[in-house]
Amino acid sequence: MQKIVYYIVYAFWYLLSLLPFWVHYIFSDLLYPLVYYVIRYRRPIVRKNIEGSFPEKSEKELRSIERQFYHFFCDYVVESVKFMTISKKQMCRRMKFRNMAEINKYIDSGRSCAIYLGHYCNWEWVTSLTYWLSSKGLCGELYRPLENPVFDRLFLHMRQRSGSVCIPMNESLRRLATYRREGQTLAIGYISDQVPNWSNIHLWTTFMNHEETPVFTGTERIVKSLDHPVFYLDMHRERRGHYVGEFKLMTDHPKDTEEFALTKQYLSLLETTIRRQPAFWLWSHNRWKRTREEFDRRYYYDENGKVIRRHEPKA
Repeated sequence: MQKIVYYIVYAFWYLLSLLPFWVHYIFSDLLYPLVYYVIRYRRPIVRKNIEGSFPEKSEKELRSIERQFYHFFCDYVVESVKFMTISKKQMCRRMKFRNMAEINKYIDSGRSCAIYLGHYCNWEWVTSLTYWLSSKGLCGELYRPLENPVFDRLFLHMRQRSGSVCIPMNESLRRLATYRREGQTLAIGYISDQVPNWSNIHLWTTFMNHEETPVFTGTERIVKSLDHPVFYLDMHRERRGHYVGEFKLMTDHPKDTEEFALTKQYLSLLETTIRRQPAFWLWSHNRWKRTREEFDRRYYYDENGKVIRRHEPKA
């Protein structure tokens, strides 16, 4: 039954994707008032996140960012549909990358590269990096499988149609070690602005005006173990349906950096990106749902920094 549902959804998605961009954006414009005013998709979370991140802004400015975000989110939806069949030529015209020479320099010399990025602009289109990468390299990304198996399979198909590879996070070290052993260089993307699980919280820091933000440090551990040159992908939207990602070198030898220095540097760069064009970050994500107060009540760190769950008294 699951396979049948997948093929039905795939066929519907495929047919929709054949429509020209201007039709997709008409759908987006019609979708916006439905999502924002009628369904009110995650409005309390979006509003809370934006207000907490920009306390210096007026009510008018905050609502403007909020509305712009929902407009963009609807664009993201239709652009993801279009991603199913978009041509290489059109993709390269709409998703451009700057400083590719820096990435390809390492790839051609036999060193894989790690790329920090966030849920900003159209992150799905970043997999088109494979069109810009040296022929010696392979483009890849670490991802968390979606809960819905049908949409997980669908998004995997779209993300890998340009030749990139998607690696589940729980297989990351094994798969990356295999590529290294086989002599395959990679440009591997890490979307690292997710909320970490309780057991994976090893760092609390200030991010977007939110003190004691729990952050995901797994990326840093991976790139340090492999000693890949680390880049940040600074994204911005030029105009509707047109994005540019600029690579910025963070470090050439991550093993030499202090603990959590890369994670903090990434968050600082991401915050600068968000504040430049605030509407294009994924504000609907419940980013600050875990608090330090709740963590201290339920967990503690042992002498090795491992997260240990406290024994809660029986009712």
